[in-house]
Amino acid sequence: MNMNKNTGHRNRSAILLLAAAVAAALGMSKAIAQELAPLPLKLPIPAFMGTPTDIEIDPNLREKPSDKPRPPFMAPKGVQNVALGKKVTSSDKSPITGTLDLVTDGDKESNDNSFVELHRKTQWVQIDLEKPHKIYAILIWHAHNTFQYYQDVIVQVSNDPDFTQDVKTLFNNDQDNSSGLGVGTDKEYLETYEGKLIDAKGVVARYIRCYSRGSTYSALNRYTEIEVWGLPAQ
Repeated sequence: MNMNKNTGHRNRSAILLLAAAVAAALGMSKAIAQELAPLPLKLPIPAFMGTPTDIEIDPNLREKPSDKPRPPFMAPKGVQNVALGKKVTSSDKSPITGTLDLVTDGDKESNDNSFVELHRKTQWVQIDLEKPHKIYAILIWHAHNTFQYYQDVIVQVSNDPDFTQDVKTLFNNDQDNSSGLGVGTDKEYLETYEGKLIDAKGVVARYIRCYSRGSTYSALNRYTEIEVWGLPAQ
């Protein structure tokens, strides 16, 4: 009996060691599969026009402008802009200028024919990635040809096209809740040719919705390009 018990203990120990080895191997394989590299961004030409206007920079509300390039953003190798060419819808059914397809056409330059402009107050544009993706970064270019801070910028993702359930907020600088989507804790930022990069931390979603409520320069809502960097969800 004791011999059988000892044999049983040894067998169980061997099984546990084997399971641990397999788990370790799987973990190493996953780590290799998730090898990181700088996001392969192609930025537009800087296009500030004229002298920056005198805008009060409240450190509690707005980020202080930086004259240094943004550090590289690390993401798994193989990520792509999965928003390129995807369908865009909006809260504004009749944009003032341009068409919604310009939001995902790959053109980030500050040309007059590169953007869509929506009406006043809070507006949104929504991208359908067609299937769930693991999203690592979202970049937004509103208008980078004029010194301005964009307001009530809220970025949400969901697998529900109506955004009534399963909604995750990735960024919200609406600190007074003027858009009615909750009080944000992020800061207003200076719009530049680098675009606003939002760390999505690998969230899985099919739809991306981006809100805004004008800027310090204009009450209108301009969108030049939105990129969504990710991989198809397994």
